[in-house]
Amino acid sequence: MAAIHAGVDAVGFVFHEASVRHVTPNQAAHLARLVPDSVLTVAVTRHPSQALIDSIFSAWMPDVFQTDAADMAIRSLPSGVQRLPVLRTGNALAMPLPAWCLYEGADSGHGKTADWREAAVLAQQTRLVLAGGLRPETVGEAIRLTQPWGVDVSSGVESAPGVKDVDLIHQFVTAARIAAVSLRDVRE
Repeated sequence: MAAIHAGVDAVGFVFHEASVRHVTPNQAAHLARLVPDSVLTVAVTRHPSQALIDSIFSAWMPDVFQTDAADMAIRSLPSGVQRLPVLRTGNALAMPLPAWCLYEGADSGHGKTADWREAAVLAQQTRLVLAGGLRPETVGEAIRLTQPWGVDVSSGVESAPGVKDVDLIHQFVTAARIAAVSLRDVRE
């Protein structure tokens, strides 16, 4: 709810058992009922089995399904769900680039910064959502340097692993919006 009150465009639900942020499909379905229609819901996975994907979609229909690009090619998803393939710093890039992707550090959820120089190049070729190591104090610079379509945060707005901090969420969203407006003003 703090993210929604801060004015985010999307909220993610993590389906990766190794993550401190892991939720079950039923927990996500319950929480997603609180999300207004104007905010996208994202099922966030990492190397999911087809069984996990099937259980997510039997409990709940997210707007967006996120996983590594290689996983997208080998998994079956219901029609109508948007796909957000993840590309990672240090990995070979899928060519041609997807029309929309999330560019992440090498290891999700641990605050490892993505390669902003590579992200800037990619952002000129696709709708790039920048993730990986972003925090309220770094997101403005990241936006100015990479000019992404969007940004994604998780550990960067936590007071402890898996514990979201309401103030940090608001600070992050405010800093991201200010940087986006400044970038738009420069372009005009």
